Amino acid sequence: MKKFVTLFTDSSKELKSVRTVTVCAMLAALAVILGMFSIQIGNYIRIGFATIPNGVVSCLFGPVVGGLFAGMLDVLKYIVKPTGAFYPPMTLVVVLAGVLYGLFYYKKPLTLPRILVAKFTVMLICNVILNTLCLSDLYGNAFFALLPARALKNLIMWPIDSVIFYTVTKMLGGRIFVKKVEMK
Repeated sequence: MKKFVTLFTDSSKELKSVRTVTVCAMLAALAVILGMFSIQIGNYIRIGFATIPNGVVSCLFGPVVGGLFAGMLDVLKYIVKPTGAFYPPMTLVVVLAGVLYGLFYYKKPLTLPRILVAKFTVMLICNVILNTLCLSDLYGNAFFALLPARALKNLIMWPIDSVIFYTVTKMLGGRIFVKKVEMK
């Protein structure tokens, strides 16, 4: 329990660093650009790679910064390129995803099994269950009518997203990248 609380306290201390804000700003710009290239399939399914910067921020700065970053980025991306209706509960789901990534990645080695478990957890809780519930509420469709297509899309994207994130972080140097950012 103490380690769990320490993750949050250490992550909240990261907010005091100018370096944290600067790195988050650069990664937010990258996420907005990557968000421009997402593929929208109907009203309910979107495939994109803007989650990579979210995972990197959660890895570098923990669950508090990861959640705040994800929430602010969700609003920013909507302002820059609005797709669909803005629905605050969906922003809260994105914040939860950032926190979950932070719990899995912060101050831990980034291994493929860890990334697979983290992605699966976020996809199941946030993407499949909570986002489908939000879409059901927002558009008035039955939850179980939306669930199969969203579950299938997330099941297909789970290993793809995991391998892409693993590859990107390894190209950046994994824990070495984290240490370089912390040392500057």
